[in-house]
Amino acid sequence: MANPYAGEVAIWLDGVSHTAKLTLGALAELETALEAGSLIDLVERFETGRFSTRDVLALIVAGLRGGGWQGTADQLRCVEIGGGPVEAARAAATLLARAFALPGEG
Repeated sequence: MANPYAGEVAIWLDGVSHTAKLTLGALAELETALEAGSLIDLVERFETGRFSTRDVLALIVAGLRGGGWQGTADQLRCVEIGGGPVEAARAAATLLARAFALPGEG
């Protein structure tokens, strides 16, 4: 069960709940996956609604890996994400917000 106070988000893959969290290592992996730009650029894209499906996928993979999942982006492309693309985008935005929230915020 995901703990929002610890920055965790529940993501369902093929009907199984997984805990996602953007740890420092996951954030470093995310920066590498982005190849261009910074995490601040990514936050701004989500705040303005200019994010891409690539951004969503990179965030979900990094968050899942931060939660202990051992899969890859290629494997994630082949699974059913509970709630579909809209839920994936919501989960990605929530991961990002929780990673940078101060204790007691959102």
